[in-house]
Amino acid sequence: MNMIAVFQKRSRKKISPVERAGMALVSLICILAGTFTILPFLYVIAGSFATEKELVERSFFIIPHTFSMNAYKYIIADGGIFRGLGNSFFIMIVGTFINMLFTTTLAYPLSKSWLRGRNLVLNIIIVTMLFSGGMIPNYLVVKNLHLLDTYMALILPGAVSAFNLIIIKNFFQELPRELEEAARIDGCTDVGIFVKVVLPLSKPALASVGLFYAVSHWNDFFNSLIYLNSTGKFPVQIILRQIVLLAQGASADGSAVDFGTGGVPPEQAVKMAATVAATIPILCVYPFVQKYFEQGVMVGAVKG
Repeated sequence: MNMIAVFQKRSRKKISPVERAGMALVSLICILAGTFTILPFLYVIAGSFATEKELVERSFFIIPHTFSMNAYKYIIADGGIFRGLGNSFFIMIVGTFINMLFTTTLAYPLSKSWLRGRNLVLNIIIVTMLFSGGMIPNYLVVKNLHLLDTYMALILPGAVSAFNLIIIKNFFQELPRELEEAARIDGCTDVGIFVKVVLPLSKPALASVGLFYAVSHWNDFFNSLIYLNSTGKFPVQIILRQIVLLAQGASADGSAVDFGTGGVPPEQAVKMAATVAATIPILCVYPFVQKYFEQGVMVGAVKG
C-alpha cells in the first residue's frame, strides 16, 4: 500500500467523540480569547463618542446611550492632527522603504554559507541585540551627523533591526539553491537573481517584517520627542500628546472650548478619541499584508 492510499484511508477515518470535544474546546478558547482581546478596543471607540456623565456612571459599555462628537471636534479643531498624520505617513513609508532596502541587501549575502567573514558579521549583529549604546551616545551621534530636527534622525539610526534581519536571513537560507542556479545558467547576475528570484519568492517574510517596521515607525514617540524641534514636523503621536495635555489643562481650569453640543469634551473621551485616531490608520494596513502571513511560498516552485 503506497503512502497516498494510507493518507486517504486516514482521511476517511471518523473523528471520535473525544477528538470532537477537544476541537470544540479549542474553538471555544479561541473565541473567548478573541472576544476578550477586542472588547477593550470597542470600549475605547464607544467611550470616544460618550458624554462625561456616561463615562462616570457606566464602568463599561459598547454602545453609548448618547452620541457626542465633542472629543473628535476638539482634537481636529486646529487642524494639527491632519498635519501630524501626513508627517507620520511620510516617516512610515520612507522609513519602511529604507529599512527593507538595507535589511534585505544585508540578509541576502549573509544567507550564503560560503561567504568569508559571515560568522563574524553575524556575531557583531547579534551583539547589538544584547547591548545598546544608550540614549546619550545615540543623541551625540545624531547631533554630530547634523541630523537633528530632520526625519532622517528617526529613520537612519534604526535602519536595520537585528531581529528582523535574522528572520529574513533564515528565510533566504530556506529557498532552494536550484532556483538560483537555474537563473544563473540563464544569464542572471547576482543582483538579477536577488531582484527577480529571491524577493518575489520571499513575499510572506517581506510583508511580515515590513509590517513590523511600519508599526514601529508609526508608534515612534520617544525619538520624535528627542530629535524633532519644529512643530510642523511633529508626527501624529506628538500632536495627540499635546492635544491630551491641553485637554487636561482645560479641564482643570474650566477654560476648554464649548462646542454647543453638551459642554466641554471630557478629558477621558479626548484620550480615547486620540487613541482611536492613532490606531485606525495603521490598522488599515493589515488587510493588505494579511494574505501573505500563511501563504505557502514554495508551492509549485520546484517540480520533478
